Amino acid sequence: MREEIITCRACPRLVEWREQVAREKRRAFRDWTYWGRPVPGFGDPRAELVIIGLAPAAHGANRTGRVFTGDRSGDFLFAGLHRAGFANQPRSEHREDGLALTGAYIVAPCKCAPPDNKPLPEELARCTPFMDREMALLPTRVVLALGGIAWNATLAWLERVGVAIPSPRPAFGHGAELALPGAPVLLGCYHVSQQNTQTGRLTPAMFDAVMGRARELIENRQGR
Repeated sequence: MREEIITCRACPRLVEWREQVAREKRRAFRDWTYWGRPVPGFGDPRAELVIIGLAPAAHGANRTGRVFTGDRSGDFLFAGLHRAGFANQPRSEHREDGLALTGAYIVAPCKCAPPDNKPLPEELARCTPFMDREMALLPTRVVLALGGIAWNATLAWLERVGVAIPSPRPAFGHGAELALPGAPVLLGCYHVSQQNTQTGRLTPAMFDAVMGRARELIENRQGR
């Protein structure tokens, strides 16, 4: 599946953009050989916590080849995962930096860096088979959705696997929680983007509170 993901060219707009970025580069990374391909998920294959993001950043994961690696969003996320005991180190700089996750796995609904960080609905739709296959391989107990797009992508995934979604459709919010029969518990968290973390909309304390709830849910479901 990893090989299928990284060789995918199904979305012409995304292929053109990710490869253009990889050629032109950012001045600070001019000595890098950019990844410039779709980015598969990353983490512990036995994870009970699955974190749903959005898409690779143009000069982050599109450069390094690993989700949330090489940018400020990843710095915030992995520092939080480290504090919560899901990551062995607080930083993620490149694919060979020794980072390992325990009990957590990260999935991006869109595997390619999109222009303006905004994948089109049809591009997200083309990526759903990859997301479905990744989720099917994981013993998920809790899903943490980073932002509204991730929340809606998770609801759509639950529907595809036969879970009945209430009407009106549950809305995203920071700290939102949705427990449905036969499904992992869904938690909402503001995305770890610089737009949120540098303005104080999402603080480390807020992120830690959501991670604490995720840990609590996992341990309760394990009967500890």
